[in-house]
Order: sequence, then structure tokens, then C-alpha cells
Amino acid sequence: ISSPIHSGSRSSKTFKPKKNIPEGSHQYELLKHAEATLGSGNLRMAVMLPEGEDLNEWVAVNTVDFFNQINMLYGTITDFCTEESCPVMSAGPKYEYHWADGTNIKKPIKCSAPKYIDYLMTWVQDQLDDETLFPSKIGVPFPKNFMSVAKTILKRLFRVYAHIYHQHFDPVIQLQEEAHLNTSFKHFIFFVQEFNLIDRRELAPLQELIEKLTSKDR
Repeated sequence: ISSPIHSGSRSSKTFKPKKNIPEGSHQYELLKHAEATLGSGNLRMAVMLPEGEDLNEWVAVNTVDFFNQINMLYGTITDFCTEESCPVMSAGPKYEYHWADGTNIKKPIKCSAPKYIDYLMTWVQDQLDDETLFPSKIGVPFPKNFMSVAKTILKRLFRVYAHIYHQHFDPVIQLQEEAHLNTSFKHFIFFVQEFNLIDRRELAPLQELIEKLTSKDR
């Protein structure tokens, strides 16, 4: 399932193949802009729509980036997320997720966390690879329903963060990935808050953490 990738000096597994934004494209420039502003350390500024840019395109680039980040974070703990350790997909005792994608699986099914996350990440990957939904070519318009597609993707990606935090935080600490996970999640939360992309009730499993991470940066 996973292939080793090297980003800078860290070598880590990804769960699914990384989704690359084509070099030289406008979206690639946007991604570079996002990375540069992130480097400034001000996440609230970093998520804002750059002047004169198209909101759909900004959301698309960041959605791809979050997919890659979560892909890598989950890849580091796949050994700990097994059928035995996680027979259901949960985010703490109060929240359990059942999988349905509306096309192949219409009625939500109860399944183990590794299976759920496999379904989820494969589904996201298929959306990102669909040129009618995520056009990579200049001048190809985004579909009318793009925002609702992006919202569904982000809502589902959030569940992977929620599962990692609730069920696998110990190995994250042992692997010294805690700062990496927190930074990635904080970036994600600031982004979805900035554009109002995920309902508050969907964020409930990590509400306390969200308040803690965002209160320092009012």
C-alpha cells in the first residue's frame, strides 16, 4: 500500500500515492505561494485567498495539499491501525463513522478503521484525479458544484485527523510526529474556518483541541 517518499530530510511512508500538482502550472505557483506564507508562521494569513486569485482554485490546491499531508501522517501510523486494534472507525467513544460514497456503497456500512480510511482516501483520490471536478489545465472551468464536492472531501479528511488524535496519539508521540500532526491540523482548521467549509457539528470530536490550537492565534 505505501511507498517510501522523501520530503526534505524526513523519510516516511505515504498511505496512498502522493497527488502531484503539475509543475509550471498556475496551481503549482499557488501551492508555492501557500508554502512560502506558511513559512512565515502566521497561519491565519497563510490561509487567506491571495489577492486576485480564484477561490475555487485556491480551495482545490489546498485540498490536494491536505490530502497529501494526511496521507503521510496516516502512513506513519498504519502499523498501529489494524483490524484488531480498530474494529470500528471511531473518534473517541461518542463518535463512530460508517462508510458510504453514494455510488459504489449507497447504504452506510460499519467497517474497521483501516478499511474505512482505505475507502475514504481512495474515494478522495478518485475525486482529485477527475479532471471534470479538479481541472488541472489552465482555462478549464471548475464545475458549478465544486464547492460542495470540496466540502465533502474536507469533511471526510477531517475524520482521519480525528481518528489519529483519538485512537493513535501515543504512537504519534513515540514517533516524534506530534508537532507535525498539530501543525498540519491547525493549518487545516484555519483553512476550513476561513472559508466556512465544514459544519461545526462535524468538528465536534476535536472541539477542545480546536479551541486550544486556535485560541493562541486570535
